[in-house]
Amino acid sequence: MGLLALFLGAAATYLFVNEGNRVKIDKITFCPTEESEQFGKTVALLDLTDPLNKAQKEFFLKEIKELKDQLMRTLADGENLRKRTLKEVEQAKKYSHISFVRDLVSSVDNLKRALDSIPEDKSNLSEPIKNLILGLEIVEKEIVTTLEKNNIKQISPLGEKFDYNFHQAMFEIPTNDCDPGLIVEVSQNGYLLYDRLVRPAMVGISKKIEEKKDNQEKRSESSEK
Repeated sequence: MGLLALFLGAAATYLFVNEGNRVKIDKITFCPTEESEQFGKTVALLDLTDPLNKAQKEFFLKEIKELKDQLMRTLADGENLRKRTLKEVEQAKKYSHISFVRDLVSSVDNLKRALDSIPEDKSNLSEPIKNLILGLEIVEKEIVTTLEKNNIKQISPLGEKFDYNFHQAMFEIPTNDCDPGLIVEVSQNGYLLYDRLVRPAMVGISKKIEEKKDNQEKRSESSEK
């Protein structure tokens, strides 16, 4: 007599199927619900020689297959959630202070502007002023070094091709001395935190002088002659 027994424990389901002399044991691990516990209480030992019980066996096996499928989907969702959470935590560690960095680099720019305003010829300056300037230059270098150690990189793209991902065009400079679209002036350096843009570099890009203007100038020169 073939028997089917289904037991639902606290955290596992065991299915025993007696088919002749062969016994198959299948274990499904899952978190029990109120519905599944009631399902386990309802199922006892079934006589598989009874056609009705065979139909019930097929029904229970179908239910178990569906539970397995639900379990696999739940495990997959849990794994995806775990990976997504780890990624979000990593992103927060890397970029959570980006607002602070944005404010900090503005202060660094102000210090640089102050140093750039100092005349190249310092011979007429008093010794205390010279020492003050030297100290400020050392402080600026230390700040830049500290920023780089903390993965804050400066964008100074003079002579590079314009890239809207990292640069912001403020004006165009007509010239034929270089290819159009090159950065010929940097008004303000940009910054990156790891691979994320903190602030774009403010730049001026080259623009080709129109030939029509050249032809008009040549015509005006020839008419004057």
